[in-house]
Formats: sequence, structure tokens, C-alpha cells
Amino acid sequence: MPAGHLSLGARGEEAAARFLERAGLRLLERNWRWKQWELDLICEEGETLVFAEVKTRGPGSLAAPADALNAAKQARLFKAAAQYLSKHKAWERPCRFDLVSVRILESGEEIEHVRDAFSPPLGGGHAAWQPW
Repeated sequence: MPAGHLSLGARGEEAAARFLERAGLRLLERNWRWKQWELDLICEEGETLVFAEVKTRGPGSLAAPADALNAAKQARLFKAAAQYLSKHKAWERPCRFDLVSVRILESGEEIEHVRDAFSPPLGGGHAAWQPW
């Protein structure tokens, strides 16, 4: 049986995937891995690739899901996304980083979707619109 935090995270990712699909995004990948890095959900919205980071909190948690998305975590996501773009020869595609916060409540899930939640630091990009 998986640890509690793993099953909570899986439930949050499932809820986030359903939410994004209902919002019109097309799910391409779940838990895409490269070395030690992982991208939770990779979607398409029109021509735009969306790298969605999912943060889940259970009942009684005082911390906001977004609190766990610090600068170090963002840097790991940028590295993973760069590898995904390279492996799929997709550097010319527009992309963005979204945050999906999921709170598990006794009555179900409360979901907040933040588009363009964070951006890579400027400088040294592979394409004009991709600054990392």
C-alpha cells in the first residue's frame, strides 16, 4: 500500500487532470520523468504546451498548496521542461508553466488553476520566447 502522501498526491493529480481536461486542455503526459526531475502534467491548449505543476494538501492542512512551489522547485521544473522540449523537438512551440492547487476536503476537492504561474529567469534562451 502506498504511503499516505503518495496516495494523496495521486488523488490530487487525478483531480487536476480531470479539471484541466474539462477546461479544454488536452492531456499529453502524466508524471513525465527525466533523471531526477518530473513534470506532473503536460497538456496542450491550442498550440501551447502547458507544463502543469500539481500541489495537493489534505484535510486540516494549514499550508497553502502553492507554498511548496519555491524557486528551487521552479528551477527543477525548468530543467525538466527544457529536456522535454529537446526530446520532442518542440523548442519552437509556445509554452507556459501553470500551477494547479488541490485541497482535498471531506466534501471533495477544491481546485485552483493559475495560468502562467511562474516564468524562467531571463537570459540564454534556445528560442526568442524561451529565456532559459
